[in-house]
Amino acid sequence: MSPTKEAAGGHVTLGDTFRHSYSKDKSQLVRRLARIEGQVRGIARMIEREEYCVDILQQTAALRAAVDSLAILVLEDHVQGCVRTAAQQGDADRYVDEVVDVVRRTLGRPVRGGVKA
Repeated sequence: MSPTKEAAGGHVTLGDTFRHSYSKDKSQLVRRLARIEGQVRGIARMIEREEYCVDILQQTAALRAAVDSLAILVLEDHVQGCVRTAAQQGDADRYVDEVVDVVRRTLGRPVRGGVKA
């Protein structure tokens, strides 16, 4: 058995040690999520104060960009960790299809074959 093994659920195991591929960026991801939570609370306050619609829409666009940025970081880690490991072990097709499907869903495009998960 090799020291690095792809486990079910999209994470990497190193021998007997379990680790998600985003673990190295965990603190950065948690900080970004805290900022996103703050943005959501700010938008809620804007609505409660009945602020101008366009200002609220601008803040929702900023929120969407922040969420998309977080998703890209997780996706990059997944591809560079889980998918790369799977490719090295000859099991890339399943992981590549999974990444393509999640990107399609994220962009609001149908999953190949017309089947929605």
